[in-house]
Order: sequence, then C-alpha cells, then structure tokens
Amino acid sequence: MHDVDPPRRRPFRFAVQSFNASSASEWRERAVRVEALGYSALHLADHIIGPGPAIERSRHPIQALAAVPAMAMAAEATSTLRIGSRVFCVDYRHPAMLAKEAATLDLLSDGRLELGLGAGWLRDEYEAIGLDFDPPGTRIDRLTEVLDFVQAHMQEGELEIRGDHVHAREYEGVPKPVQRPHPPIMIGGGSPRVLRLAGARADIVSFNFNNRSGQIGPEGIALSTAEETSRKLGWVREGAGDRFDEIELEIGAYFTVVTDAPEVTAEGMGKAFGLGRDEMLAFPHALIGSVDGICAELERRREVYGIHYVTVGDDAIDVFAPVVAKLAGA
Repeated sequence: MHDVDPPRRRPFRFAVQSFNASSASEWRERAVRVEALGYSALHLADHIIGPGPAIERSRHPIQALAAVPAMAMAAEATSTLRIGSRVFCVDYRHPAMLAKEAATLDLLSDGRLELGLGAGWLRDEYEAIGLDFDPPGTRIDRLTEVLDFVQAHMQEGELEIRGDHVHAREYEGVPKPVQRPHPPIMIGGGSPRVLRLAGARADIVSFNFNNRSGQIGPEGIALSTAEETSRKLGWVREGAGDRFDEIELEIGAYFTVVTDAPEVTAEGMGKAFGLGRDEMLAFPHALIGSVDGICAELERRREVYGIHYVTVGDDAIDVFAPVVAKLAGA
C-alpha cells in the first residue's frame, strides 16, 4: 500500500443512489424517507438504455428514471435533502443544456444541487444510442472543456468559449445558481487522469471503478482494492496540490450487507470477485458486518483514506440507517 497522508478529518455524511421507482408517489416517499433517516443526499446515475442485449453485455443495472426530472421531484418533496447525479455523462447532453438544467435545478431547489460530472464509460450504451465511443483521452478532454463551460455559464458576463469540443459566444448563461460561484462539483472515476483532474478542479472527488473496459467486470474490481484505492488517493493528491485538504472524498459502497456473520458473507462474495475473505472485508466499495462493525470500519477508512462521504444503494436505505444515525456528522 502506498503511504499517502489523507486529507483533514471531516465529519461523515451519507447518501443514497437510486435507479428506479414504479410511480410518482413511490419516488416522493423514497426521497422523504431518505431525508428523514438522516442521509445527506439522494443521487441518481445517468444512464439511458432499458432491457436488451446491450445492457446485458454491460452487466450494468437498468436505470428506468431520467436523472434531471427525478432530481427535481425529489427536491420538491423535501426541504434539506441534497440532490445530484453520480455522475452526469457529459456526452449525453449538449453542454449548454447541461449547464442550464444544472443551474435551474440549483435555483429551484434553493441551493441543494451537487453537480456530478463524468467522462462516460459504458461502451454498449454509447453504441446502443448511436454515440461514438471515443478513446479515453478524447472523452477526458471533452469533460475538461465541459467543466470549464459549466463554470463559466454560471458566472456573470457574456460567454466566449472556443474549444476543441465546446463552443459558446454572444450570450450570458441564465439562470444563476443559488450556490455561488457554482454548486459543488463532483468528478468521478478511477483512472489516473480523471482523478488528477478531480483533485485539481472538483469540490467532491468520487472514487469509482476504473471502467476502462467499458463494462462492469473483474478488471474494474481488481483495480479497486484497498491498495489500488491508496494509489488513486495519490493521483488525487497530485492533482490537488495545496488544495487537497479542501476536497471532499466520496465512495460508493456498492456491496453493503448488514450481518452478524461478516466472515461467511465476505467469503462467498469474495469468491465471485476473485478476492479472499479479508480482501473483501477491506474492499473499499463494500461494507459487510454488524452496525457497530461497519461503523468501526468506516472510521478506519476515514483515517486511512480520508473518505468521509459514503453512498449506498436504495436497497440498503433501511438496514444502513442505524449506521447513519451513529455516524452522520461525527
């Protein structure tokens, strides 16, 4: 493991990432429940395609809800809950529409938006909707230009942007967001270049799998172990320089199991991913154990990595709530 000092110790906060709801009432009730249980935010991902061969090849869960209207409804149903997409794929929208929608969401939620941005990675989704899946370097270049544009769009003054991927001139971006100079920006990913960019520019860095294969699979798991997460933290530090302590560090606990038999669960789950029991228990994207055991593990990881912002799936809202009750704000 690489020796990298974590950022300053920050209080814990927790979020839920959700993909689906069968009705408006179910979605509103979920948002209200997430807020009432003490979670800080409700996130969606940003995926488009439904059932079929493309999603089956990608091994990605189906997301039925479009992110922007679902975020707006969640904000309307709550009063303090932050809303976000973890993260918007910048290739799926024209940058001007993404910036305008983001500013509008922040305005209409009274300043509760967390704006997640990512370079895109799900190859089968790109191909299914007729988008070119450019090489990683090109997609990250585009992400950088979109980030520049979004920030400029939310400032005062006329836009004059002539990039390789983003162009805008002769108008000022409206509306202005409530949060100034812009809502907190989350950049997520797992590659060196994305995480250095996140360190340099983001308010929140979201550690994710390195999905360079374009699919969810063993390679992404192997590149997300405890040792690899320390390596990723080093890339963030390289990008951040003197602003390292200002950054929030977030991670998705995709495999959350509250149980009094963590060793047995980790043994079985680890075999599916090619990890040993102890590796699975320490896997940064997993939380396996009793409520007290998970609390202790989260505190350990905060000391090791500085990660204090943890997102769980909507299937764990209730079982994880006692952890939130114990640690949120601590």
